Order: sequence, then C-alpha cells, then structure tokens
Amino acid sequence: MNRAVFLDRDGTINEEVGYLKSLDMLKVIPGAGAAIRRLNAAGFKVVIITNQSGVARGYFPESLVHEAHALLTATLLKDGATIDGIYYCPHHPTAGNSKHTVQCDCRKPATGLIDRAARDLDIDLKQSFMVGDKWSDIELGHRAGARSILVRSGFAPDDAGNKRPSHVEDPDFTAHDLAEAADWIIEQKGQDRP
Repeated sequence: MNRAVFLDRDGTINEEVGYLKSLDMLKVIPGAGAAIRRLNAAGFKVVIITNQSGVARGYFPESLVHEAHALLTATLLKDGATIDGIYYCPHHPTAGNSKHTVQCDCRKPATGLIDRAARDLDIDLKQSFMVGDKWSDIELGHRAGARSILVRSGFAPDDAGNKRPSHVEDPDFTAHDLAEAADWIIEQKGQDRP
C-alpha cells in the first residue's frame, strides 16, 4: 500500500483569499512547489483534499473549481511537483439553495474525500499525513487515522472561522508552512506507526 500526504488547498498550497472566485486570485505560497517535489521524491502520494462550499453558496460555478485545479497542477508542475489526486467537496449543509446544499459525507472534517482517495490510490491511512491550516483539517486527519499537521500559512489562529473545537486533539506537529511540514514528514518516513 502507498503512503500519502493529504493537503488542504487554500492556505496550505495557495494563498488564503476567502473564496477563490477568479483564477487571478490563485497564488502559490512560496516554497510549496518545492515542498511537494520533496514529498514526491520521498515516495509519498500527494493528494489535495479541499472544501469548496463557494459552489453551494453560489459564489462561483463548479467549473471554476476544475479550472483552478488545472491551473494549480500546471503551476506546481513548473516546480517539478506532482499532484496524484484532487478531491473536493462542493457542498454545504445549510448555505445556498442548490443541489449542493445538502448534508454530505465529504465535507471536512467528515472522511468521505480521504476515504475515496485511499480506495482509489491504495493508500494506507495509518502511514499517511493530513496537512492543513484549519482545525477541520486536523480533525479529519485524526478521524481518518492519519497523522495531522497544522500549518500557520493560512487562517490565523484568532480567525473566527478557525476556532479550535474542544473535542479536537492536538496536531501531531505544527509548522510555519508546507515546507517545514514536508521536512518533518520526511523525517518520520522510517518510523512506521503500529
């Protein structure tokens, strides 16, 4: 089975801009491409796991999500970085008034996206990592059985939308950005979890 590093998108790979409503808002965080390239070289599958509730909210069409992912993949490839899969949730349980306004099993911290990626790419979740800038990313990692890493490159700790729920355990590691997270992950590679 494969080991993977699951990455949140906004605030982890590219700059956090609220809702990415146009492609010109997509800016890769400095060092993110090189970090992903190092993870590729270390033998990890690298998979993006992202909530995109702007679709349900009517802020942008679902086609923009696909266009943004194509642009992000191409931009990272210029740094020699490969993304092995992208899984996104366009839903929200209450916001909006569309077919995407539903309770689903894929909106983080639910495990639907990471479970689908694990099946598709033959991933051992216990030997994998979830990296993100929000507490929902940390909770997702814990629920999935992966190690969780909080990066400080996106949502600020005092942001109202990123308050730590009392039931969420500490991350396994806290990093300044994806580059520091990648260094830590690669150091852990030889240390199998029981």
